[in-house]
Amino acid sequence: MAKENFRHLVRIGNVDHKGERPIVPALKDVKGVGMPLAHAICKVTKLALSRRVGELTDAEVEKIEDVIKTPLSYGIPTWMLNRKRDPETGEDTHLIGNDLMFAKEQDIKLLRRIKCYRGIRHANRLPCRGQRTKSNFRKNKGKVQSVKRKGGKK
Repeated sequence: MAKENFRHLVRIGNVDHKGERPIVPALKDVKGVGMPLAHAICKVTKLALSRRVGELTDAEVEKIEDVIKTPLSYGIPTWMLNRKRDPETGEDTHLIGNDLMFAKEQDIKLLRRIKCYRGIRHANRLPCRGQRTKSNFRKNKGKVQSVKRKGGKK
């Protein structure tokens, strides 16, 4: 590709990407897009994985943005989405960036409000997926104290 068409900074998914980076790792930097979804986006938009972000045209960047926002309309399977069966709407959607962080915060606040087990664990800043807490997660419990003897030596 010609050097005059190369862009050193490209904005995709509200993230600035350096033009020298390959497409897949650059798409992975968007919050809510992982490696499998990045590969699927490249396959749907018919972009070579070896291309650099700076070589993309404006039309290709817009198509990538549209695929990220509405992946179901391009045939990407529902198991790749990060918001399946949304509790409010019941629809399968894909969120990126600040929308994803906001939805996660709201989900945790709901768990705390209804005082379910996971909500209580979140409120106490403890792990809620069954990990052991005797040796790990010490920052939440304080420093380890040794056992004191009953009396001094005589």
